[in-house]
Amino acid sequence: MTYEFEYRQKLKTAEEAVKLVKSGDWVDYSTHTGFPVLLDAALAKRRDELTDVKLRGLLISNRMETVESDPEREHFVYNSWHMSGYERKLSDRGLCTYIPMLFRNIASYYRNYLKVNVAMMCVTPMDKNGYFTFSYNVGYARSVMDAADIIILEVNERLPRVPGLQNMIHISEVDAVVEGEHPEVPQADMSPATETDLKVAELIVSNMRDGSVIQLGVGSMPDTIGAVIAQSDLKDLGVHSELLVNSNLEMWKAGKLTNKSKSGLFYGKSLFGIAYGNDELYDWIEDNPSMLATHMDYINDPYVVAGIENFVSINNCINVDLYGQISSESVGSRQISGTGGQLDFLEGGYLGKTANSFIAFTSTYTDKKGEMHSRIVPSLNGSIVTDPRSAVYNLVTEYGIECFAGCSLWERTQKLVNLAHPDFRDELIAEAEKLGIWRNSNKR
Repeated sequence: MTYEFEYRQKLKTAEEAVKLVKSGDWVDYSTHTGFPVLLDAALAKRRDELTDVKLRGLLISNRMETVESDPEREHFVYNSWHMSGYERKLSDRGLCTYIPMLFRNIASYYRNYLKVNVAMMCVTPMDKNGYFTFSYNVGYARSVMDAADIIILEVNERLPRVPGLQNMIHISEVDAVVEGEHPEVPQADMSPATETDLKVAELIVSNMRDGSVIQLGVGSMPDTIGAVIAQSDLKDLGVHSELLVNSNLEMWKAGKLTNKSKSGLFYGKSLFGIAYGNDELYDWIEDNPSMLATHMDYINDPYVVAGIENFVSINNCINVDLYGQISSESVGSRQISGTGGQLDFLEGGYLGKTANSFIAFTSTYTDKKGEMHSRIVPSLNGSIVTDPRSAVYNLVTEYGIECFAGCSLWERTQKLVNLAHPDFRDELIAEAEKLGIWRNSNKR
């Protein structure tokens, strides 16, 4: 039997394929550009036939017809590993529940703990050897497939092949294949920089060296830092990151990104788990031999990170309390994003002899009423702790960089006051005194 014959045997309409889903099933949807648009729409049409179908996904930006069709969550219950802006809005409406995780562990969750009755995701068209690839979404896709009882692939003609490891699945492993016309892949454009963002970025870049291998998070601050790196005098930079983002492309366009400082198998290659950006980024990645998309349990392993010469991790946060606890994923109980790989890279950056980890943030933010608030606060007041105080390394605001490794509570408080906006320093000192973590000899 030829692979093409087997493909035709398994080819179904989306409506036929989703009949494999039963009430009570766990269904996995993959990530971002891997979201199965056609299968989701077909499954939504079965709403009244099904109850308690539990869905999992990550950074999904397309409209989810299953979720939107069931505001009471009686038929479809969606859960996200890390929220996009769209998923955050679903969460605000009570239609999306966050799943706490560390990216380095996500594959092992599927291998050892989770049930996947049906896996559905978009893939590239099949090649002559019977293989589909996961394109931009390698991160944990293979782990989901290995755990699944039933596999349904949605062939997306807009997804290109991207070089990678653990980035493929064979037609012989698949239960059904669906074809159809797809919309453009979702976009994530760079956020505009503020003057304060630029000050923070310049501080970090001044502490980097030629040959740095960089991990960047998502958001306006990492975008700004990446843009400043692209305009700097740094050279021969590399990428080792859970996400490949638009600012990585800006570095390459400026001639900064060569990966020449890496050695061995990954010399000259940018390693990443998921591509998250705009069309220009996706075009750059397509069939590019300098790219290597691979699995998160390798990318995010702190011991792998620690072994990378001149590794630099750059992420951002929402708030820091006077104990040094960092919240990067929620405001109070409102989930904004997720833990992702921030803690993975913090730990890896600390373990590496030549590594550095930065958590960057502006000292203040302004709310919708025009009122300014400090991001450094006495306590997190219900916001989720993303990074425990024991794992905090370098914190950066527009007022400087402070290292917290090995510091006592009173030393941490002093450093945090130094990083705070001057308008809030006296208030923070007063709160620290109430908490018993301010020394009278501290600078005032």
